[in-house]
Amino acid sequence: MGASGWTYVTPYEGSVQKSLEALHAQVFQELFGDDDTYECLEDLWDDEEFMGEEGTHSILDIQQVVQATTAPSERNAEDYGTLRPLADDRIAHHFGADRPTPERFEKLLARDFGPAGGSPGSTESLLDECRMRWTGVYVVLHTDDRPTHVGIFGYSGD
Repeated sequence: MGASGWTYVTPYEGSVQKSLEALHAQVFQELFGDDDTYECLEDLWDDEEFMGEEGTHSILDIQQVVQATTAPSERNAEDYGTLRPLADDRIAHHFGADRPTPERFEKLLARDFGPAGGSPGSTESLLDECRMRWTGVYVVLHTDDRPTHVGIFGYSGD
């Protein structure tokens, strides 16, 4: 089927884990709410054949938040299905600030998805920070110096 990239900006719910859980509930309802295949997210995750072969090509392919900013390894099975924070130095590199805003995150995504695929002369985009399939990266986004949203991006598929 190929790889699918996905991005989300979701409200910050007091922690990234709680924000991910709320996003899971929303996306599960959008994708499977009118479908009798799965009654709940756990039923979906328990379908090892579907999740192992195809997946949802959405945030539902990510099951847990980890705090490590080191790159995941394809040789480590525990790294699959994880959401990792973007390292502080990489936040500064891409956003030019230590507390990026939702608007700046959206602007970088629009640039990265644009026809040129990045800014002129740039060899690396924000999306390039997620280098392994079946994983994602998050950035806590701020409004008036308060965490208000979580920006999430990643890839599913092969």
